Amino acid sequence: MKGSSKPRAGAVRKAKSKQVGSGGQGRQALEGKGPTPKAEDRAWHPAGKRKAAQERFAASGGRGKPGAKVAGQGGGRPGAPRGASGASRRSKSGDESEIVTGRNSVVEALRTRIPATTLYVAARIEMDDRVKEAMKIATNRGLPILEVMRPELDRLAGEGGVHQGLALKVPPYEYAHPIELLDEVIARDETPLFVALDGITDARNLGAIIRSTAAFGGQGIIVPQRRSVGVNAGAWKTSAGAAARVPVAMASNLTQTLKALKERGVFVLGLDGDGDVSLPGLSWAERPIVVVVGSEGKGLSRLVAETCDAIVSIPISAATESLNAGIAASVTLYEISKLRAEK
Repeated sequence: MKGSSKPRAGAVRKAKSKQVGSGGQGRQALEGKGPTPKAEDRAWHPAGKRKAAQERFAASGGRGKPGAKVAGQGGGRPGAPRGASGASRRSKSGDESEIVTGRNSVVEALRTRIPATTLYVAARIEMDDRVKEAMKIATNRGLPILEVMRPELDRLAGEGGVHQGLALKVPPYEYAHPIELLDEVIARDETPLFVALDGITDARNLGAIIRSTAAFGGQGIIVPQRRSVGVNAGAWKTSAGAAARVPVAMASNLTQTLKALKERGVFVLGLDGDGDVSLPGLSWAERPIVVVVGSEGKGLSRLVAETCDAIVSIPISAATESLNAGIAASVTLYEISKLRAEK
């Protein structure tokens, strides 16, 4: 309609919204940064931390894991945690502490003043002499004593663990060096008697061998760094506390370590069912000896068997195929101990 102020449809052009650009800021922010660094080159990344640890390890000449105590730096009594030169255990993520369970094991560990961190006692535990002694030693040393419920102790002990109401948290085991262990035994004017394990992966076997070594006058155990069980809670438990008294050394290469012991005058005696020499009446008992025990299934490895000065067999009934590694070591140690006593 004429004179109307209302614009006709389509006569008004809509104003375009003004699009504001970044002014090149986004492009400029990306310039000069280059490709994303690899994970191992980022110091905060787990891969970067592993790389840094490996570089520190290489810089130290391969002597133990970064931060580990090296044998020869400080003394220490037999059975106490010790440094391992060139033979540190594989590291575990998180807390590497071990839990020693069982009344005998806990008391023996406390008696030898292993630097434990916590004593766990089950609530409403039945007190006996061992429990009283453990609590007394812990109190005198200022060691924290925590009263916990039995389900918590079950968790600490792990599957199949028997704690008897007592558990002790101890730092990771630090291994002796085999040659330094030999030097210490000779310095005490004793005839060396060691047991070396070749392919033993069961902690119970290690614990039993530690216990037998202590019982029959042996001075130490040698375990290889790879494909072998270490001193863990299972070995502590089976040893019934003997792991606190008998040192365990670690060999980065078992064959080379046996050769080094031979150069020092130690007789290397391997155990095998098809050995050429029968154990009874062993003629080398009075000499320094290292008894090498292989796994129950595979026996001694080829290189280790070739390094032995003699392969000895234990006479058994034809109805029995073989002996458990722990039992075989015990029988051999007993025979050597008996022959030494007779001479």
